[in-house]
Amino acid sequence: MNRLHPILFTLACLLTLSPLTVHAEALTDQTIRSFISSLEALQGMEDDYDELATEENDGEMPDMSRIFSSSVEEMKGHDMYNELEDVVQQHGFSSPEQWGEIGDRIFHAWGALEMGKQSGDMNQEMARAMEEIDNNPHMSEAQKQQMREMMGGAMSAVEQAANAPEADKQAVRPHMEALRSVTGEDEDF
Repeated sequence: MNRLHPILFTLACLLTLSPLTVHAEALTDQTIRSFISSLEALQGMEDDYDELATEENDGEMPDMSRIFSSSVEEMKGHDMYNELEDVVQQHGFSSPEQWGEIGDRIFHAWGALEMGKQSGDMNQEMARAMEEIDNNPHMSEAQKQQMREMMGGAMSAVEQAANAPEADKQAVRPHMEALRSVTGEDEDF
């Protein structure tokens, strides 16, 4: 029995440190409401952030799967980061990084819910676009291949967005109207 104790202790320590045991905290109504409130409070910073993002991105497309956490990373070292930190802490988040991760999850779930409504139409449109590319006599094979790769990337992004955790989608569903309102998204994604 004494021999088993150190082994169990070591195993428990390894499991505790293992990334496999790290579970994302459940999104609660309060967390989602706090996130939406923080977005409302941060709306005055949009113009400043747009200028910073233009400087930092050099015309690159932002990573939509990490839109908030990558924005937080871009702000580090700028005065805006301190302003963001103040606002998110006032809304119950421990740090801008935690706020960014929560925001990414909320928007991922929201996108999955919106795309779920439109997935049939979207799949048909993408299939039609692929057919048009293949049948276009004015494009070289290299151009067609490039377009297929771009469409494949778009299809992959749609698939990735659609597989948000079910618990996150259920938590976000009652807040979709508030999210549309705070982001100015009158239409579905």
